[in-house]
Amino acid sequence: MRFPAGLGIKMEHVQTVLAIPILQEDSGVLGVIELYRQFSTDSFTQEDEEVTATLLVWADVCVEYVQMYNSMMRQRKLNDFLLAVTKSIFQDIVSMDTVIMKIMNYAKKLVNADRASLFLLDTKTTELYARIFDTGKEHVPQKEIRFPMDKGVAGHVASTGQVLNITDAYNDGRFNREVDMQTGYRTKSILCMPIYIRGSIIGVVQMVNKKEGTFTMADEESFETFAIYCGLALHHAKLYDKIRRSEQKYKVALEVLSYHAQCTDDEYKIIKSTPFPDNIPGIIDYEFSPWDVEDNRKCLYVLYMMKDIFSMATKYDLDDMIRFTMTVKKNYRNVPYHNWAHAFSVAHAVYTVIKTTKHSFSPVECLALYVACLCHDLDHRGKTNAFMVKSASPLAAIYSTSTMEHHHFNHTVTILQNEGHNIFKHLTSDQYKQILGDIRQCILATDLALFFGNRARLQEVSDKNEFSWDDSEHRHVLMAISMTACDLCSMYKPWDVQLQVVNVIMEEFWLQGDEEKSQGLTPMPMMDRDKKDELPHLEVGFLVGICLPCYELMAQVLPNTKPMVDGAVSNLKKWKYLAENKLTVDQLPPEQCVKQLEYKTSENILDSSEKNKQTEKDDSDEQNKLDAKAENKDEQTEESKMESVEENKNKSIDNPSEKGSLLTDVRSESSVLVHSDNDNNLTEHDNT
Repeated sequence: MRFPAGLGIKMEHVQTVLAIPILQEDSGVLGVIELYRQFSTDSFTQEDEEVTATLLVWADVCVEYVQMYNSMMRQRKLNDFLLAVTKSIFQDIVSMDTVIMKIMNYAKKLVNADRASLFLLDTKTTELYARIFDTGKEHVPQKEIRFPMDKGVAGHVASTGQVLNITDAYNDGRFNREVDMQTGYRTKSILCMPIYIRGSIIGVVQMVNKKEGTFTMADEESFETFAIYCGLALHHAKLYDKIRRSEQKYKVALEVLSYHAQCTDDEYKIIKSTPFPDNIPGIIDYEFSPWDVEDNRKCLYVLYMMKDIFSMATKYDLDDMIRFTMTVKKNYRNVPYHNWAHAFSVAHAVYTVIKTTKHSFSPVECLALYVACLCHDLDHRGKTNAFMVKSASPLAAIYSTSTMEHHHFNHTVTILQNEGHNIFKHLTSDQYKQILGDIRQCILATDLALFFGNRARLQEVSDKNEFSWDDSEHRHVLMAISMTACDLCSMYKPWDVQLQVVNVIMEEFWLQGDEEKSQGLTPMPMMDRDKKDELPHLEVGFLVGICLPCYELMAQVLPNTKPMVDGAVSNLKKWKYLAENKLTVDQLPPEQCVKQLEYKTSENILDSSEKNKQTEKDDSDEQNKLDAKAENKDEQTEESKMESVEENKNKSIDNPSEKGSLLTDVRSESSVLVHSDNDNNLTEHDNT
């Protein structure tokens, strides 16, 4: 039997069959035509075969021309499509995100896909990353995700440069099912293509689930051509973004130069000719008030502390130290709070920590901490990051996150680059590189948005009793927590000092609120001077939610910093009394307020265990009971702290993170600076 599987068509009465192939010169057999006779037993003749073969020659010509026509029409549609893509993308290059969203939209239309994703390649970390995601309805910017370039389908394409057309994703070992499990979306077919520019892969574009069937070879060919245009568009978008950032940097530089200048020779000579103090009484006391130091003495105090710390690390040039200090002072703007006085107070706070605790920071790390504290708010404008973004500040255009912190760090480096200001010139090349990196991390750590992550890492290590001074990661996260504690040093100072500082903080906030009102905007309650009666509630939330957890964690690792906890607890009692009695600070003189609060707030603030202890004591022993509360603070578990925070929330005390986000706004992108072995210059590398 020649055809055991039967003929091409199922018919019961077929008697004779004539099957002739349709041939093409370049592609061989195009198909087969079968002719049947159902009821006649007469066989097909030679003449039948010749007639049919002749007709098939013309049929073959017709088929070939139809194929050519269809191919030309597909190419024409593709050309028109690519022309529309080019016009749309290149005429409206506003940002990288805009280009990515358009690429994803056009790619889906091209191959009739349900979803699309585009991952860019970070060559420094060898990771793929994306922040624009296709939800099925719209492309939504979200928090950036990253993963190694050897993971999943996209990673395979990025690593090998091969096109992948997967018809059944769940039967392909390279497919990662985690995303489907999280979203509930079912991935069936995938078409993934690398994006090249100048012979190098810069990203991967991935189509998911063809709406009808699976992705075809024609889809691959069209998509491959489209990927070339994607590469060009992304390349131009990057160039545009660099130009835009350069323009904004230029504007910032002009603004800074127009406002600031280096210290003059006369200013330098005045400090140089002034006798330096050999000893400053109380300089390492936690209750020392930097705000009470006369302005013309602050530079001398700064130099006194700087010389002491430098002497532990390396030799120094006093002339460079004077110029650096005077120029730093000059580069703090005359705003109510984020000014030279604040910088001096934070530098003093970290000096106190360095001098009073049994730490094992290296001399270079101590120096980095001190200089970072002195420079951590350089050129602060007295405005929040949110305001900078709303007002289209050039700084906000340069640094999309951690706007001011990165500006403070870069401005620090600018001062170091000035002639006669490089206080680190006697360090070795490795030390120079290390100290700049540490200063950068320390200044960024003053962003309270980063505090919560730093605190969690250090808390975990401390709770497990695994903190090691030999572990550089442990030391650096402690440095970050120390920066936060010192930046908020006014919260543990004596009551009258804290009131003084809180007043200038709020004045700076209210000035921003006034400006927002003048622009027709509604400021946040903290920024609205018409709502200043809510200040005690805000202070309670800030102390409970941020300050005390920070100080307590510091005291766990560095027990000699316990005065921070004691001072904050004492102030918390007073603020809570004002909040619960709906009083403002203006309603009572500070002296009278302190005397009354020492007695009236004990029952409201101490926890249940402390209340039980004090039931048998009289009111004259009140202060001792408050001290006992502070001593037991270190033994309080993290769970009880969270319950305390929740209790305050239940009493309608404002969100503690609100003030924190205003004091130190959310910021995060920066530049890394390295030391040149040849000329001691600082080179900036954008690490965007």
